[in-house]
Amino acid sequence: MSGLEVLFIALAVLGGASGLLAVTSPRVVHCALWLVVCLGSLAGVYLVLGAEVVALVQILVYVGAVVVLVIFALMLTRAPVDPSPRLNGPPLQKLAAGAAGLAVGGILAGTLIYAVGGTEVQVRSGQGGAKPIGEAVFSGWLLPFELLSVLLLAALVAAIAVSRRPADRKRDEDGTR
Repeated sequence: MSGLEVLFIALAVLGGASGLLAVTSPRVVHCALWLVVCLGSLAGVYLVLGAEVVALVQILVYVGAVVVLVIFALMLTRAPVDPSPRLNGPPLQKLAAGAAGLAVGGILAGTLIYAVGGTEVQVRSGQGGAKPIGEAVFSGWLLPFELLSVLLLAALVAAIAVSRRPADRKRDEDGTR
């Protein structure tokens, strides 16, 4: 086993563990921070595979924009920082959700093993370069890329609208502001 394979496995385990912590942590802010770790480890996986541009975009777009947008929305909506007991489900519901997650993960793993079980992936270093990525983004993927930016802008506007207090809304309706 080479050093790159060990690094790939370590980053994959870190990504999986931090992703699990991102969805199970009782504090919302900690969930967002674990999401940063998960997305950062995914960028490291891209670097190991030789896709430097994809890793840079992963860091800039997801860590730098999406997670910052999530944290910004949390601050604007004044989400409680402490864990709330009223948001916790009963133990049976947690057990059922865990079982459903394991079942879906098992089905996905079984499907992937069946589909590409013995296939060896050859890493091509030029695949993640700037020119092929630019050609892909600015040809067939331009519309989805722009739709994603509009979606993020709509989420930001919605976060600002939700964060406003009822008194501020009433003043805007009355025209006194």
